[in-house]
Amino acid sequence: MQKQIRWGMIGCGAVTEVKSGPAYHKTPAFELYGVTRRDQALAKDYALRHKIPCVYASADELINCPDIDAVYIATPPDSHLALALKVAEAGKPCCIEKPLAPTYQQSKQIMDTFAAKNIAVFVAYYRRSLPRFNKVKALIEDAAIGNVRHITWHLNKPANPLDLSGTYNWRTDKQVAPGGYFDDLASHGLDLFAYLLGDYEAVSGIATNQQKLYDAFDAVSACWQHKAGITGSGSWNFGGFSRFDDVVIYGSKGEIRFSVFDECDIRVITEQGSESFTIANPDNIQLFHVQNMAESLCNSHPHPSTAQSATHTSWVMQQILNS
Repeated sequence: MQKQIRWGMIGCGAVTEVKSGPAYHKTPAFELYGVTRRDQALAKDYALRHKIPCVYASADELINCPDIDAVYIATPPDSHLALALKVAEAGKPCCIEKPLAPTYQQSKQIMDTFAAKNIAVFVAYYRRSLPRFNKVKALIEDAAIGNVRHITWHLNKPANPLDLSGTYNWRTDKQVAPGGYFDDLASHGLDLFAYLLGDYEAVSGIATNQQKLYDAFDAVSACWQHKAGITGSGSWNFGGFSRFDDVVIYGSKGEIRFSVFDECDIRVITEQGSESFTIANPDNIQLFHVQNMAESLCNSHPHPSTAQSATHTSWVMQQILNS
């Protein structure tokens, strides 16, 4: 990797502090060269702490600066479309936080615009690049549990103090995230399942607001079928008593158990007994995702999370919420 690609980052909130921002510093082909956010004081503070050379007064200034080679959009999803179209117009590769956009139609517009210009666009569904989930994928492909028949995921969380306080939170504003925490969290798992088991073919769901703490949905259930014939079901409730995050993949000769968010062991259960695999995530959880972007941009290696795969996930989410 001889080429040094200078990235500009729009938005530098909590997700960029540990999860993503440092991953760009740790990738030899990349330099996190500039940042911007609406609060310039916070942008300058972020740049100082993370040793980033430039702070830009606006997203437009950053996107159009000739010193910026590529742009990372790390803002709430309702701003993704407008910013992505500006990056595409500038002719620069882009990485966009997930979900790609609040609706399937907006996601498709982003995908089509970059495709028409033949510009690379990545989406931060970074679980596709994590070793723990690629181990699950390898177990499936090696037929460790025979033929896969069904997958289930149950995610349950109690209301957090921010929910109970009534303080504004964009993650539960239906204008920004129609599904509330479902958009922010369930999107990770639903995207991962497409990576593990292939694209979805039929999807249906029920969404409601049980707690009335905010205007977005707080309870969602769904069932689906992948194109390979594998069936699936899920439930996501953000007002339950206890916290749990359980995925089970059922096969003809066994099952695989793991979590989407918790770093618990991957367990394989067959007639021969139970086997566990402990695979930790990196300190900066987007590290392998960012390194794979470098491989894609510098060495033309395929990346597992693109606008095309993320748009399919947006379609799945919309089918569930609109059913």
